[in-house]
Amino acid sequence: MPRIYLSPPDVGPAEKERLLAALDSGWVAPLGPEVDAFERALAAVTGRSHGVALSSGTAALHLALIEAGVTPGDRVLVSDLTFAASANAVRYVGAEPVFVDADTASWNMDPDLMAEALAEGRYAAALVVDLYGQCADYDRIVPALEAAGVTLIEDAAEALGSTYRGRPAGSFGAAAALSFNGNKIITTSGGGALVTDLEQWASHARFLATQARDPAPHYQHSELGFNYRMSNLLAALGRSQLADLDRRIEVRRSHRAAYLDSLGSVEGVEFMAEAPGCRSIFWLTCITIDPAVTGVDREKVRLHLETMDIESRPVWKPMHLQPYYAGCRVVGGSVSARLFEQGLCLPSGSSLSPSDRDRVIGGVLETLA
Repeated sequence: MPRIYLSPPDVGPAEKERLLAALDSGWVAPLGPEVDAFERALAAVTGRSHGVALSSGTAALHLALIEAGVTPGDRVLVSDLTFAASANAVRYVGAEPVFVDADTASWNMDPDLMAEALAEGRYAAALVVDLYGQCADYDRIVPALEAAGVTLIEDAAEALGSTYRGRPAGSFGAAAALSFNGNKIITTSGGGALVTDLEQWASHARFLATQARDPAPHYQHSELGFNYRMSNLLAALGRSQLADLDRRIEVRRSHRAAYLDSLGSVEGVEFMAEAPGCRSIFWLTCITIDPAVTGVDREKVRLHLETMDIESRPVWKPMHLQPYYAGCRVVGGSVSARLFEQGLCLPSGSSLSPSDRDRVIGGVLETLA
């Protein structure tokens, strides 16, 4: 039987057709009509005024921090339970991340602990992650940051298409970052975007992303720039994928519902909840396995699935436990540490068939029996 992957790219004839059309157009460069159209579409789907198509979600975070005026020596609040790119971008601008633990309701930044951190000192920005397709608790986070004069940057890399109180992921804060890595709900092979309502941020970020080339007939540079722009070909792929976003969301939500139906009654197994006010895309369906109840730990389940040629993965290792970030301040930390110790991400791709999903469920149940 073929290997089952966690979240593989889902591409088909429509993507091939649009990609070939872009190739035939002659726009084989990091600019062109597909880039412009993709940026407009991304702004629309996130409820923003502007989109900037980039080479990665990490590039979007980096540029957002620059536009926010974060400089060396500043401190930035960062979700503790996240992929390393969230924290790495803070270091790119020479700032110091201060990690805030997750809450149990959403697995995202705990608003109470964030408030505790805000009371302890000054921060230039807060980089809040929408984890595994679910938005953070912005009803509480946004007012607290506004009162403290701290710029919010939303890391929506994993959450395109999700909503919070009816507002789309990517619509919160001064700017948001999206990712189109190969494992995301839509992909451009590699890529990302910055979305914002601030025209000055968008235009300057676009300028910096094209090596900050001044408007001159020769190559002139008055600022430090970066090679961060997305190519016209990849933007064409992204446009085709984005047109299929609604179907992809429903498929991933159906996977989560099926997993919940089969595994939700198993004592000691808990699912990442859909938090109040959220409609998650369930980019990945995540469970926790309590070895004190089940008699087996997360790793035993993961390794058993691997023997069945099924890819699964531990939940993100918290930033405060990463060797590179040892010694950084963390507010809390016990929740994200437990989620990492017990958490497992199950195959959730929009190309996953019901029969392959049943293979996954059977493998988990075999281990827990």
